Amino acid sequence: MDPQTLERIAEFICGDGTDFPVYRSGTELTRFFVRVGFSNHIHDGSTRKWWTLEVLKQLTEKNLSAVILRLANPKEYGGNEDVVCKAIEKLNQILMIEGLKIELDGVQPQLRPITPAFAAKKQSLKPLPPPDFLSLKLDPGLGQILEGRWEEIQKCFDADAYLAATILMGSFLEGMLLSAIRCFPKEANIAASAPINPKDGKVKHFAEWSLSDMINVAYECKWIGLDVKSFSHSLRSFRNIIHPYEQMANGLYPDKDTSEISWRVVQAAANDLARKLK
Repeated sequence: MDPQTLERIAEFICGDGTDFPVYRSGTELTRFFVRVGFSNHIHDGSTRKWWTLEVLKQLTEKNLSAVILRLANPKEYGGNEDVVCKAIEKLNQILMIEGLKIELDGVQPQLRPITPAFAAKKQSLKPLPPPDFLSLKLDPGLGQILEGRWEEIQKCFDADAYLAATILMGSFLEGMLLSAIRCFPKEANIAASAPINPKDGKVKHFAEWSLSDMINVAYECKWIGLDVKSFSHSLRSFRNIIHPYEQMANGLYPDKDTSEISWRVVQAAANDLARKLK
């Protein structure tokens, strides 16, 4: 199962926020896994979500299915019909991308295969929740700047200003990547993809790194995933059209669709890097 899906299931089990039917404390997480049949998983007092995610990662496919079925079982919610319906609806939103769906056979939940599909809807792009920039290990004042750029990018989308959004996204991504590199210089400098100065054979100063160098090093250091790396390079190409002659020579004119894809990639990269910077 995709790591993102597992993380969503961990969030569901913990139940923080109004999107999920039941909140579970650390003690209740232990009891939940006992009800599933796993008595060896005892919450150790660490962050509930990440502890739960680690437990899920250790499970076999069969045992993971047992966890999902328990989350959809009416017995887990004392038979409260409204809560059961909310639980199954939310689970199916999470599982759809994996080609799975929960259905009740009487009062017994069943996990069935489906063909993943999204309903075609015409709507404006809404941003993912931004990282808490002010809580990250950033240079003084940089958190406020990145937070402001995140907001300005969304304003560009709302105004159909896709060229401006693309240029801002490139600068925002570069700022996040450089922050991670400056916070973890040893990891960055020993990466095989770190740029070398041909004159002295040493790794270049960070100020001399290109956006391409930063993307490659971040991926090698496992700060971002392969999908984010690939799409980030595509964004880098579009970002170069900040120069009018470059745009004219390459005929690059970002539209709504390409810009929205880029924005999703930037948001994913920002959240990946934020986890590292915490």
